[in-house]
Amino acid sequence: MNFQAAIFDLDGTLINSLEDLADSANAMLASYGFPTHPLDPYRYFVGNGSRKLIERCLPKEKAADPEFVEEALQRYKEIYAHHTEDKTRPYVGILPALQLLQQQGIPMGICTNKHQSAADEIVAHMFPQGLFRTISGDRPGLPRKPHPQKVLKMAEDFGVAPGRVAYFGDTSVDMDTAHNAGFYAVGVLWGFRPQEELVAHGADILLASPEEITTKLSFARKQPHDTAET
Repeated sequence: MNFQAAIFDLDGTLINSLEDLADSANAMLASYGFPTHPLDPYRYFVGNGSRKLIERCLPKEKAADPEFVEEALQRYKEIYAHHTEDKTRPYVGILPALQLLQQQGIPMGICTNKHQSAADEIVAHMFPQGLFRTISGDRPGLPRKPHPQKVLKMAEDFGVAPGRVAYFGDTSVDMDTAHNAGFYAVGVLWGFRPQEELVAHGADILLASPEEITTKLSFARKQPHDTAET
C-alpha cells in the first residue's frame, strides 16, 4: 500500500528529549526536597502528558493530592521552559527522511501529549518551517492520546482516509492511538520503550532506524481522483 500522509509522535520518535525531561522533573522534585530519580525510570514516566509525568515522579502521598499535583506541574513547566533544548536533539537520520517525504508531497503532522507551548517551541527551533502542517500538543478541551480525536482531525484536514495514514510512535500509547484511529501503526525502536511493548500493542511494522521510514514503507501523494475511502 502507498500511504498518503504521515503523523508522528514527538518525544522518543522525532526527538530524543529524555534527559531534559528527566532533569527538569528532578529539579522540580529537588525544589521541594523530594527524592529524585535516575534517568531510566523516566522512559516510563513520560508518554501520557505532563500531568501524568508529575504524578508518576512525585512521592505517592503527594501524587494523591490533586491541588499539589497542579502546583508541582506548574513549577515543572516553568523549569522545563528554560531547558527544552539543553540536550534534546532530533534523532540522527530523522530530518533527511522527513525531507524525502516532503519532496514527495506527503502531508505530515505531529500529535504529542507534550504540552502545546513546549511542542511548538521545540519544533520551531529544530525543524524547518513548513515541514509539518499541524502540531497538536496537549491543551485544554482536547483529549490526550490514545484517544483518536486529534489525529483523525489531522487526517480529515489532509483529505486522506485513515487507512492511508502511517502513524509513527515509540510507546504503547502511540500504537493504541494508531489502531483507535484506523491508521497503520508504525513502531520505532530508537525511542524510549522496548520492542516488546510495541509488539504487545499491535505494531503493524517495526522500524530499526529513521532511514527505514522511507525504505520499508511506500508513500505516494494523493491524486485528485483518489476517493476518501481506504
